[in-house]
Amino acid sequence: MQAYLNIAQIVVAIALIIAVLLQVRGGGLGGIFGTQTGMYRTRRGVEKTLFRFTIILVLIFIVISIFALRIAG
Repeated sequence: MQAYLNIAQIVVAIALIIAVLLQVRGGGLGGIFGTQTGMYRTRRGVEKTLFRFTIILVLIFIVISIFALRIAG
């Protein structure tokens, strides 16, 4: 059971990393390194869906982590 939880945690962590990297604002590779336009804009469409998906992934990661601690301890 512990092995399955570890694998699930790794998969969710990789998906979470990808989701966070896809949210980079500022356009192009410049946004990855911190140069942003400085404008505030609302999230719409795919950007809003990706934001919500990232929150869901974080919650799933936390639940799996707590459950893995309960099983191990």
